[in-house]
Amino acid sequence: MRNLIKLFLLAVTVSFFYTACDKADKLPFYDKGTAVQLSGSKTIVAAAAADSNNVAIVFNWTTPNYATDSSHYKYVVELDSSGRNFSKKVTKTVLTSRTASYTAKELNAILLAYGFAYNTPYDMDVRVISSYANNNEQYASNVLKIRMTPYVTPPKVTPPTTNHLFIVGNATPGVWANPVPVPSQELVRMDSVTYGAILNLPGGGEYLLLPVNTNTWNAKYGVADKTLAGLSAGGDFGFHLDPAPATVFGDNFPGPTAAGWYKMVYNFQSGKFSVTPFANAAPQELYITGDAVASNWVNNPPAGQKFTRLNNGEFEISVALIPGKNYKFLSSFNNWQPQFGGTSVTGGTLGANYGSSNDPDAIPSPAAAGTYKIHVNFLTNTYTVTQ
Repeated sequence: MRNLIKLFLLAVTVSFFYTACDKADKLPFYDKGTAVQLSGSKTIVAAAAADSNNVAIVFNWTTPNYATDSSHYKYVVELDSSGRNFSKKVTKTVLTSRTASYTAKELNAILLAYGFAYNTPYDMDVRVISSYANNNEQYASNVLKIRMTPYVTPPKVTPPTTNHLFIVGNATPGVWANPVPVPSQELVRMDSVTYGAILNLPGGGEYLLLPVNTNTWNAKYGVADKTLAGLSAGGDFGFHLDPAPATVFGDNFPGPTAAGWYKMVYNFQSGKFSVTPFANAAPQELYITGDAVASNWVNNPPAGQKFTRLNNGEFEISVALIPGKNYKFLSSFNNWQPQFGGTSVTGGTLGANYGSSNDPDAIPSPAAAGTYKIHVNFLTNTYTVTQ
């Protein structure tokens, strides 16, 4: 009996050994997916405002051929200005479907958010990133280059029909005097929907914006609630016409609490404004000096070389220029700083030394002798030279 038990146990052990040594079936192998091929319905998009709700462009792409069914696929369409390698991309996520459309309004908002100018074409790059829904196995498609042009949209706040804007209030140097002191408190018209000024504010107080400087108060630009936290640095603004209720932008703008120089910008397109500290004292007068003008290089130019101040930040002069020479601008009589210059004969970005950096380049004079109009804009930091 004992021998039979031993034989039984031996048989069970051998059977277990052979069973444990059996090879398992091979695990299934799945091929990886591939990058999709992207195509667009157009290569040029130049919609009009009337088409804002219509589809402006449609993108389609091939399947990435992942192993699982397409219900688990994810696609991210990326748009960016050409040449930036999608470093400032705007994205749209699509699940399962292999197509994406954009209305004219969508594209216009993207283009304007980049700061692009109206009615000016820009090259945009478009691609698709495919993956599983959990972002595994990502592949980038080919890149399409589409030329897109932003169109003008009605501004959120109607700009002044006068094309002029003035600032008044005890938050400003001129306090509540109406008419306001000009040209210092007339804002610069930076473009058709943007106005700005650089002012030395006393700190505290309030102010309004006026479309006319004729001692009238019934039409103005203000805010809906001046007690809103942080509003002195920027926010929403709008137009108020008496006798509309005070809630219709009938409150004064709150001024910054700290005294100092500030750059103030009012965007009627978006209905937003911003007030930010300005590092230097803005020029209150401007002179031209250099060997391209009659006085040569002096820091006390004659009266004929003083610019006319047009408003808070724009200056203009008509002056005879000697060809093949150079010139700069000075904003403090009898001083070499602040000093302003540039590199282009016809105009461009304004270089500056307010007294704590290197002097800017001297501006080269035109090749032909003659009288030229020079326009300097400190709000846009640019200058232009025309004959």
